[in-house]
Amino acid sequence: MLDYTHVIDGLRGRKIVLGVSGGIAAYKAAELARALKRLGADVHAVLTEAGASFVTPLTFEALSGNRAWTALQEEGAKGGMPHIILGRGIDAILVAPASANFIARLATGFANDLLSTLCLARECPLFVAPAMNRQMWENPATQRNIATLAADGIAILGPAAGEQACGETGLGRMLEPDALCDALLAFFAPKLLAGRKVVLTAGPTFEAIDPVRGITNASSGKMGYALAAACARAGAEVVLVSGSVALPLPAGVQRVFATSALQMREEVFAAIPGADVFIAVAAVADYRPVETALHKIKKSGEPVHLEFVPNPDILAEVAALPQPPFCVGFAAESRDLDAYAEGKRRAKRLPMLVGNLLADGLGGDENTVVIYDDEGRHPLPRAPKAFVARQIVERIANLLPAN
Repeated sequence: MLDYTHVIDGLRGRKIVLGVSGGIAAYKAAELARALKRLGADVHAVLTEAGASFVTPLTFEALSGNRAWTALQEEGAKGGMPHIILGRGIDAILVAPASANFIARLATGFANDLLSTLCLARECPLFVAPAMNRQMWENPATQRNIATLAADGIAILGPAAGEQACGETGLGRMLEPDALCDALLAFFAPKLLAGRKVVLTAGPTFEAIDPVRGITNASSGKMGYALAAACARAGAEVVLVSGSVALPLPAGVQRVFATSALQMREEVFAAIPGADVFIAVAAVADYRPVETALHKIKKSGEPVHLEFVPNPDILAEVAALPQPPFCVGFAAESRDLDAYAEGKRRAKRLPMLVGNLLADGLGGDENTVVIYDDEGRHPLPRAPKAFVARQIVERIANLLPAN
């Protein structure tokens, strides 16, 4: 069995300072602290005076398991200097929410509290997640300050658009905790696919019978989307050709929607030039109706007979190109996984195929898979699909020929 323990650790052992400035979005910072700790991070919360007026330090102590800090001079801090103690061994500082006031102070190097002083005295990456009213975000002064931070090498995460606490709608919402965790995971992930272009398919296809009916399948798209996210975190340029799914777009991924198998084939071949890797995760329908009715077929009580024709095998066509990318297939089987999966890999002359039994992963959040390649079969332990995806990406990177 391949050893992937170093890949699935997430942020384990990373010392992350979570800065919380004033704003209603401070309540999201509590969930962010919980999410970071779930990923293995050693979380240390630092609150401004305004931040502590929205969420108490005790909340962050309970969620992180570490003392939450609020003042430049605090009892228990060695030499009375918590910014020095906290500053040692930090892997990253994430300020979320970052108010307009805090961003202005950071842009000018103004350090009049613990969090701003810690940011000024840091020797680690700094991430800022703005959160404010739409008008405050759009104000020229805020935009100048954001440009200054970016020019100083500070990573700006967001903001997002949407409904705000004040009743306004527009840019200014703090990114959700999952998106902020994704940004840190992407930063720390080994860039195994840097300089590579990856094209993936994900989700089900839908083969129309009439304007309201069609044939599809139970694929959720979760494995394909997890792989797209993992490839982007590994530094690849990622194009995701997706069937109809209810999943958020992973950061750093270009998505193209395709409904039917024929549409998916068209989008794949439009994206494939220059691709280094093609990963066919989508559950593409094997057949489609010969004819699609122009109008809804009315119920008559009589049997309806449909004739089907085979859909193109997108993966086989890409693998048969004169200079194909590194092709990875997926096989979801109900039985005899080894025989069917390895047979499919050899028949399509694929360097790698990932197989799983339908009962182990279809539509769920976890999966149990086996990787098949020229070196044999490599079963992976059951894990969340995000972790499985990272293991698959490492195996792809190991097998890819050098540029």
